[in-house]
Amino acid sequence: MHGHNPARARLRALGRRPSKRLSQSFLEDEGVAAVIVRAAGLDRESDVLEVGPGLGVLTGRLVKLVRRLVAVEVDPHLADWLQTELASYDNVTVCAQDILKVDPSSYFERAFVVVANLPYHITSPALRHLLASGPPYASRLVVMVQAEVAERITATPGQMSAMAVTLQAQARIQLVRRVPSAAFYPRPKVDSAVLLVESLPDAERAIARSETAAFTELVRAGFKQPRKTLANSLAEGLDAPKEVAVERLQQAGIDPALRAEALALTDWVRLFKSPRKAAENLD
Repeated sequence: MHGHNPARARLRALGRRPSKRLSQSFLEDEGVAAVIVRAAGLDRESDVLEVGPGLGVLTGRLVKLVRRLVAVEVDPHLADWLQTELASYDNVTVCAQDILKVDPSSYFERAFVVVANLPYHITSPALRHLLASGPPYASRLVVMVQAEVAERITATPGQMSAMAVTLQAQARIQLVRRVPSAAFYPRPKVDSAVLLVESLPDAERAIARSETAAFTELVRAGFKQPRKTLANSLAEGLDAPKEVAVERLQQAGIDPALRAEALALTDWVRLFKSPRKAAENLD
């Protein structure tokens, strides 16, 4: 990667402007790039999937550090440019694709690390997709998201969202640092944050990988009407009579009058497993 020109200079040289349709906002701050790479914990044996390399401020660092780098860029013009810029490296593959439409694990033979700058409108589906793809699976993800979304994902009981519950069931998540909007070009209206998402080993998962989709469905049902009581929201979300929802909650030892945001992850796990326990007791 040639030099460290800021994003606007690179775009000018390419004769391009940021795409509003693709929500393009390019990281310019080299200090933030260094923080992201450090958080990823990479070495010469690492295989890395970079999502949204854009103008390559991270790509230029990653390609020098790791064994294999796959960069997935939705903008075909930027993908072509990156391919040319990185032509002297034999450890990199640039793919002009939408990350939601590819199987990330198909590029790797062993566990890999994800480094991603995610547009707001695909944050939740992209994280679910990246965590679920495999085998091989991503061992950790270092992702840039909107600061408000980062707070929602790392929330504790009393402020939980469906996204927080489903992601925390699969990974240990920590906020690495907030990133001011001035670190990007064009400057977004809100700040961002870097999250470290470490995928839980199978032995530590209360919800098995094979159960994740069903668990997510239940959690979403519980949050269907977040301002209503859990009994009402769950009944609507599951399209079931309220008394069925109440019975299921009571079997799990959960007060049906609570709101979904009040439950801890352990409560959702118990609720998910309670119908099976009830069925086992009838056998």
